[in-house]
Amino acid sequence: MYSSSKWSKSLVIAVFAGALAVSPASHALAQDGPDAQVQADVMKALDKKQFKDVHAIVNNGVVKLTGAVSTYADKEDADHRTHKTKNVTAVDNEVQVAPGSEVDDATLQKKLVEKVEYDRVGYGTTAFNSIGVSVHNGVVTLSGTAYGPTDKDSALSLVTHYPGVKDVIDNINVDPLSPNDDRIRITEFRTIYGFPTLNKYAIDPGKPIRITVVNGRVTLTGVVDSQADKDAAGIRANSVPGVFHVDNELQVANAQVGKK
Repeated sequence: MYSSSKWSKSLVIAVFAGALAVSPASHALAQDGPDAQVQADVMKALDKKQFKDVHAIVNNGVVKLTGAVSTYADKEDADHRTHKTKNVTAVDNEVQVAPGSEVDDATLQKKLVEKVEYDRVGYGTTAFNSIGVSVHNGVVTLSGTAYGPTDKDSALSLVTHYPGVKDVIDNINVDPLSPNDDRIRITEFRTIYGFPTLNKYAIDPGKPIRITVVNGRVTLTGVVDSQADKDAAGIRANSVPGVFHVDNELQVANAQVGKK
């Protein structure tokens, strides 16, 4: 029989040995816990060529994304895919867009304005979209109005996929659905562009007189060649039946040059 002292020593040895045996299993459990599974699922969701330089760290279900992608659209896509992953509670998206390939704001804005101007040409809604573009430190702000959700989404997609764009602020308003406003839009278009001195603005589809209609209120934007053309457009717009008010915000090209 063991004495009490021998029994105690044997018990201590057994407990210590058991602790050593359990330790590796506990360590493996920590490595294979919920966060590890979430991380594996996130990396699987990001298993695409465009995300090859993106990394994910998970802490209590919160995913921190780091690394780099080529376009802002890729950054958004990585964020969207991560949010959709099971058991992800939040996403801290610190992915950089094309680091080292800076484009100056003036050049980027000029390119984007041209792209947005000609967006949706051929769909019959170009003259009814008045979307503004401004750029600061690579961050693009889109403002103004779009004829419908499709026109807005198209402009956003165009900008988010453009190289050099670091972030996008969406301030575009979508005109509300209204059969009466649609009737006014079509009539405004025919009335303005059907006028002999104004039909020249239909030659370049990306630079028309823009016509926005919301609840019977008409806003004209864009650039015309002269004050006479601006006045003529305003008079024609006011002549359409059902129009409550016309805001003539057309700019005159020569006046613009003089202000620079």
